[in-house]
Amino acid sequence: MTPVTDPSSTTSSKAVTLESISGAALAAAPGVVSVDLDALIANWRKLSSRSVPAECAAVIKADAYGCGLSTVAGALAAAGCKTFFVATLAEARAARGAAKTATIYVLDGCFVGTAPAFAEINARPVIGDLEELAEWDAYCKQSGWSGGAAIHIDTGMNRLGLSIGEAQALLPRVQKGDHGFKLVMSHLVCAEALDHPMNSRQVRAFQDIALAYAGIPASLSNSSGVFLSPQFQFDLMRPGAALYGINPTPEADNPMQQVVTLKARIVHVREVEAGATVGYGATWSARRASRIAVVAAGYADGYHRGASGAEVVVAGRRCPLVGRISMDLLAVDVTDLPANAVRRGHLATLIGEGITVDELARHFGTIGYEVLTSIGRRFPRVYRGGAV
Repeated sequence: MTPVTDPSSTTSSKAVTLESISGAALAAAPGVVSVDLDALIANWRKLSSRSVPAECAAVIKADAYGCGLSTVAGALAAAGCKTFFVATLAEARAARGAAKTATIYVLDGCFVGTAPAFAEINARPVIGDLEELAEWDAYCKQSGWSGGAAIHIDTGMNRLGLSIGEAQALLPRVQKGDHGFKLVMSHLVCAEALDHPMNSRQVRAFQDIALAYAGIPASLSNSSGVFLSPQFQFDLMRPGAALYGINPTPEADNPMQQVVTLKARIVHVREVEAGATVGYGATWSARRASRIAVVAAGYADGYHRGASGAEVVVAGRRCPLVGRISMDLLAVDVTDLPANAVRRGHLATLIGEGITVDELARHFGTIGYEVLTSIGRRFPRVYRGGAV
């Protein structure tokens, strides 16, 4: 029995059975996203094995990269993951519902006036601004809350984080103890490029910080950072994309298992005469009499309008896209398939059966992160394996 989430809710920790919705929501859906929880857990364990003795956390922001935050958090917590990173308080609440005893860090930090909400769900803000730190300190002093926070130091991203000078100015507080910092962290800029000089500059800067903040666990590496040298590991690794099967080492073969499969329904198969055009703008013309399968997925579902050279698997064979991607539909040339192999109601594979997230990202002119996080909510998430 395959559990699935209600497609109308991405944060509910409740899983329902395929049978209970197959007559309604699933049957009416334009397609389905299948998430292999066993592969997800295997990826986390592989990353964990590379980071020993450092702890391996899991980044589950953006609805666990579109895979369903609550279900992913629950599966990883059951597998032994003890620390999670999210972007927002809403995500932290969902994660807390699925991982009751886990440590949860909120990467966007503590927005103005939200400190009490962190105490309510026992989550920790990642603080990267002195005004933010002052507000957090005032709340902790007034309320007596001692759940702690992470401190983010900028070593080159120039996005969030205290400057090196601001971090040094906090050293008297750190040296006195009872500072309230549970983690000191920074973020790599170019970790996916193994020999990029920025990596060595950042790790040297962060080594100095970790030494100055001795006694506080330190964290630097994202998914790609896990595959850099051991000096990048420190006390806690924070992989995200690699958990979901995106290649963390673009200069080499992907060491991770594929987690996500995306299939969409064929809603119509039509005959097109030679010379006829397909889609908006008449950008594609049939060189021969052709059969075109129209598939219920489009740019509203995260399948980029500008996709170039992409293919879809129909009846076990790769077939080229033709014409422009529209909001809800795309067209596939299935002329070379046997006539009885393609019918209305069949599923075409957009990710899976050899088409990887990273391959699709290349056709979209983007990265795998954007592909996964853009997959629309019209597709229910179906979970296989794991403890759901």
